[in-house]
Amino acid sequence: MLIGQITRLIRIRQQTAKTPVATASILYRDLSPAAVDYDWSLSSSIERRSFIVTQHTDSTPNNDWIITITCDDQPGLVHAITGGIVDAHGNIEESQQFHSTDTGRFFMRLRISTPASEHQLRAALTPVVEQYHLDLTLRESDRPTKTLVLVSKAAHCLQDLLFRQNSGQANIEIPRVFGNHPDLADLAGFYGVPFTSLPIKSAEDKHAFEQRIMKYVEENDIELVVLARYMQILSPELCDFLSGRAINIHHSFLPGFKGANPYLQAHQRGVKLIGATAHFVTADLDEGPIIEQNVVRVDHSKSPAQLRAIGQDVESRTLRQAVTWFAERRILRDGQRTIIFQ
Repeated sequence: MLIGQITRLIRIRQQTAKTPVATASILYRDLSPAAVDYDWSLSSSIERRSFIVTQHTDSTPNNDWIITITCDDQPGLVHAITGGIVDAHGNIEESQQFHSTDTGRFFMRLRISTPASEHQLRAALTPVVEQYHLDLTLRESDRPTKTLVLVSKAAHCLQDLLFRQNSGQANIEIPRVFGNHPDLADLAGFYGVPFTSLPIKSAEDKHAFEQRIMKYVEENDIELVVLARYMQILSPELCDFLSGRAINIHHSFLPGFKGANPYLQAHQRGVKLIGATAHFVTADLDEGPIIEQNVVRVDHSKSPAQLRAIGQDVESRTLRQAVTWFAERRILRDGQRTIIFQ
């Protein structure tokens, strides 16, 4: 609200005043009554053409929202968007934006507080959405992201996600874990999360497993599916179904060290870096848009078991960060790459 009000006044006065000093003088005159309306403290220096504006708050409860915007870049976007938020009596608490010179696309993430309801906020923003053809999402900032986790036998990534959920360090809700092996049922049960085991021994089994996943996602309003070291290749059908809402984690040895024991292969080749990559799932195996990557230096003294332990820690941290960013709506897509508002 504060940013939008000032932006509007500056834009108007820059167009009408003849000199910078005149602009500053007129702005001070215009902002003075607004300071009373919005309970601002206002001081200025005409010589430096600067203003110090402080907004006081009261105890009126507000709703917190995260807004993301993607569209073609064009003049007046930020002014129009903040104006719509002002119309909904909103206050901008976080704002990040990016213009891609490669694609000509504009990306923005805002966290706002407003006493307006979701319906009122959408109504205030609808004219801007229609005029500028915005792809806009609106979400309550404290609402957890419903997340389905797929696993096989490795426990480290699932353990980390369940712990973060349980301790409140990740704004996610994991209602169930699906596994193609029963090995991690006890781990899920320890955190009170139901576990569904569906062994995959044939193409028919895999098809049935994936149909079960799609059915569960639809019936339970799942927003994110996480492949937490799930060692099955998803079918093109499932990849398309989960497009933009499925995240995978893998070690960064690809394509050099494939197979079930990459850390032994890495040890045999004397690697100096161990890493992990979190990316969106696509039908092109391990080629989806990259969300996060991390590396750790190692040397010849590390055994295969030590390399595995180091690698699993990197995998867990990298996946956790990607999931956290997704839950906080910090990831926007720009073709085959991601825009991350940290």
